[in-house]
Amino acid sequence: MSDHTYEESKGIARKTIIILGIVTIIEVLIALVGKGYLIPGVEFYESYIGNFPIGRALMYLAMISLSIYKAILVIFEFMHMKYEVKGLMRSVLVPTALLIWAIIAFFMEGDYWRNSRNFISDKDNQQVETSIRPVGGPIKVEEPSGDDHGGH
Repeated sequence: MSDHTYEESKGIARKTIIILGIVTIIEVLIALVGKGYLIPGVEFYESYIGNFPIGRALMYLAMISLSIYKAILVIFEFMHMKYEVKGLMRSVLVPTALLIWAIIAFFMEGDYWRNSRNFISDKDNQQVETSIRPVGGPIKVEEPSGDDHGGH
């Protein structure tokens, strides 16, 4: 554990809460400006480079980065991970990182299957030419002769 006095601990907690509040306000401002709610006519959310939504990607990247920063700050300060031995710190953080990686992988796999299913549905709904043409020319059908009555 740490060797902080009560007053030092209060100061650290106060500083951490203020940082969390400022980062949250920045996240809200990014969302409001990005979608055009705060500054009319400015919509970064709908900015494209070719077919790639660059504005949306930058906004998401900023929001995710700030959220990860807040999560790390809470883990290290309020959960006292900063004051633990390295082995315990790794035993908590490595499985958490692997869990986050697994969640991202599952979402990507699910998106692949959704796209594949949509592709197959589109193929199922396509109209296909159904005319049948014989190979090698027309088929000749011979009429049975009238004398062949099966032996009668």
